[in-house]
Amino acid sequence: MDITTLIGAIAGFVIIAFGIMLRGRGIDFTQFILFINIPSMMITFGGTICATLINYPLKQVLGVWEIARKVFTQPSEDTSGIIHQFVALSQRSKKEGFLSLEANIRMLDNDFMKRGVQMVVDGQDADLIRNLMETEITFIQERHKIGQEIYVTMGTYAPSFGMLGTIIGLILMLAFLQDQSQIASGMAVALLTTFYGIIAAYMVFLPIAGKLKRRSEEELLVKEVIVRGVLLLQSGTTPSILEANLQAYLEPKMRRIAMATAREAVTTPTGGPTPPGGTP
Repeated sequence: MDITTLIGAIAGFVIIAFGIMLRGRGIDFTQFILFINIPSMMITFGGTICATLINYPLKQVLGVWEIARKVFTQPSEDTSGIIHQFVALSQRSKKEGFLSLEANIRMLDNDFMKRGVQMVVDGQDADLIRNLMETEITFIQERHKIGQEIYVTMGTYAPSFGMLGTIIGLILMLAFLQDQSQIASGMAVALLTTFYGIIAAYMVFLPIAGKLKRRSEEELLVKEVIVRGVLLLQSGTTPSILEANLQAYLEPKMRRIAMATAREAVTTPTGGPTPPGGTP
C-alpha cells in the first residue's frame, strides 16, 4: 500500500471530523448523524457514476477501479536495481555471448524487461526491438491516461450533482414550507449534497487522479530505462558505458548511491565475506 496515500486519506478525514467537533458541540459523536442522509448520497454519488457511464464505455469505467488498486498496492519499481541487472547481463554477454542470457531471463522480475532481453537473445535487430517496446509503452500510456481522465471526470461531476441535490432540497423545502422554523433544518439537509460532492471531488476523485498521473510517470520512466538498457545491451556496449548511460535517468542523490554501491561491489573479494567464526 502507498503509505502517503493512506496517511493523506486518514489525516484528511480526521481533520474534517475535528473541524466539525470544534464548530459543533465538541466531542459529541452523535452530531455526525446529522451528516448522514441517504437521499443526498444517492443524488451525489449515483448521479456522478451515471454521468460517468454516459461519458465512457462500461468496460473502461469498471477497469479503472483495477488500475487504481494496482497503482496503490503495487510498490514502485527500483530503477537502480534494474540498472544493476543490466550491468550484470552486459558483463555475462561479453564473456559468454547473448545465448548465455537465457538462464538469466527467467530470474528477472520485470515482464517488460524479460521480453526485451529475450528479443536480444533471439537476435532481433535494434529497430525492431525499439519499435515493439515503444509501441507497448504508447498503449500503456493510453490506458493510464483513460484512468486519469475518468477520475478527473468524476471529480468534476461530483460537486455539480451536490449542487443539484441542494437545489432539489431547497425546492422541496419551499414547496412544502408551512412554518418558518423549518427553514433552518431544511437548509441543513439541502446543503448535505453539496458537502458530499465537495468531499468526493477534493478528497477522493481528484487526489486519486493526481496519484495515478504521478505513478504513471514513474512507470513510464522505468520502461524508458529498460528500453535504453535493452538497446545498449543489443549493441554490445561495454558494462561501464551501459551503466553510465542508464544512471543518467536517476536523480543525483540516487545516482551517488548507485555509484557507491557499484564501487563497493568492485572492491569486495570474489569469494565473498568471511563467515563469522571461521575462514572462507
